[in-house]
Amino acid sequence: MDCNEAVVDLEIDVSGMTREELIAHNLRVVEAHFHNETPETIDRALAVYGPEVTWEAPARGLVYDNAADVRSSYLGIFRTVHWNRSTTLRRFATESFVFDDQIADLTVVGTEMENLGFEPGERISMRLVHCFEMKNGKIAREIAYEISRAWGGPLDHDQIPADAVIQDYPGGPHHGQWADDGSAP
Repeated sequence: MDCNEAVVDLEIDVSGMTREELIAHNLRVVEAHFHNETPETIDRALAVYGPEVTWEAPARGLVYDNAADVRSSYLGIFRTVHWNRSTTLRRFATESFVFDDQIADLTVVGTEMENLGFEPGERISMRLVHCFEMKNGKIAREIAYEISRAWGGPLDHDQIPADAVIQDYPGGPHHGQWADDGSAP
């Protein structure tokens, strides 16, 4: 995807939108946020936050209430895990919330992701569920429920819907090393 494809008009007045227009807008905002969650474009990901934002990762005991702390946390995440593959299981929205459920195949490469519980060299299958609270067309709260399991371990078991969207990250340390589950490209 071209970076320009993930740009959303944040100056638009959402107060006059129909229900369907607002839901579509909220989905575009979250897509732009996810698309720009990279070290190079993190500021674009944060630009879709409202003026007062709360970011939470309850499984790691983290709560931040300002974009500067969120940015610092994201940079630590980028230095700690590299993505091999993501599988989006479902994403839907209302006028006030966007829900996203995915599985992230990650390799730990550093130690700057607070309270992760895995060491460099280990591979993780993370069930990553996001609840975004939306206000005035921007993200007011992001809650990331991260359920980290050893990749291929006894807890690494999820039901994958037939319409799941798989995205591969060729630069990931374990890219192409998939389980024999029929999901390999």
